[in-house]
Amino acid sequence: MKSTYDLSGPEDLAAAADWLLREAGDSKIWCIEGPMGVGKTTLIASVCSRLGVEDAVSSPTYGLVNEYRAGGQTVYHFDLYRLKSIGEALDMGIETYLDSGSLCLIEWPEIIQPLLPLAYLQITLRIFEDRTRQLICEHVC
Repeated sequence: MKSTYDLSGPEDLAAAADWLLREAGDSKIWCIEGPMGVGKTTLIASVCSRLGVEDAVSSPTYGLVNEYRAGGQTVYHFDLYRLKSIGEALDMGIETYLDSGSLCLIEWPEIIQPLLPLAYLQITLRIFEDRTRQLICEHVC
């Protein structure tokens, strides 16, 4: 079942992050899709803030993965936009991260689709002509 959350502007991000955390339940793998510039990294930064991450959250575009600490848990933030093959993901050890039991927030997850566990959270961000956005959240089993 899909659920949606509408955002009228940046002031809605904290509430949207809280909504996603409730929707996610026990899901540890979040696949976040949407066009370039829609706000994937900004949304992840808001989620991390709500989890208690104190470090600056930024796009790991060139390093592929950033690691954050939130209380006693680890959060991994991936940006796989620059990957050219699933082999590159395997070379970086993506399976170890996915199997870690830690929260994995993955931007541009399409390239690793075959490596994803059977159950994960699919989050799609849409942007409309009036610059409002919509989150679509679905548990994939």
